[in-house]
Amino acid sequence: MEQIGLYKIAYKGLKVGSYDFDFKVDNALFEAYETEEIKGGDCVVRVKLNRSEAMLELNVTIEGEVICECDRCLEDCPIAIDYDGDLVVKFSEETDFYDGDVMWISPSEDMLDLTQYIYESIVLSLPYSRVHEEGECNPEMLASFQEISEEELEALEAQVEEEDVVALDDRSMSILEALKAQMDKE
Repeated sequence: MEQIGLYKIAYKGLKVGSYDFDFKVDNALFEAYETEEIKGGDCVVRVKLNRSEAMLELNVTIEGEVICECDRCLEDCPIAIDYDGDLVVKFSEETDFYDGDVMWISPSEDMLDLTQYIYESIVLSLPYSRVHEEGECNPEMLASFQEISEEELEALEAQVEEEDVVALDDRSMSILEALKAQMDKE
């Protein structure tokens, strides 16, 4: 993954105190994860790091915009990202453990890699429904959808249910006939 290193903080050389770091997230991060969920984006990440002897406390804010597929018209849709979260980093020989709020890294590590945390925070900031603002969807795509009334929907559901029952009855009869034929042979 080419993005490794872009979102790292060299905390070992930092004295006890507070520090600010800024990172820029662009299309390269999303391309590195090879996901279809996010097609691209442009975000600013601000990290306020409070270093103590025992741990690192981080407040991470991410603001910007990513491009996703619109759930309604399937065109590219800009989605605003506004994330604010806290992360505690503790030191232990038990490494590579991360539960979302606390990350454990080895005391021998020199760098804190926030790449995965930043990516996951952006993904988790996405709304459940990703659609254009009203009136901004592709009108040609929307025209291809057929609206049906409640009565038409109920009629279609009843027809499908009836076909399922008939298919089940036909299958049951076929099985019974096959069993009867086998018993007749014996």
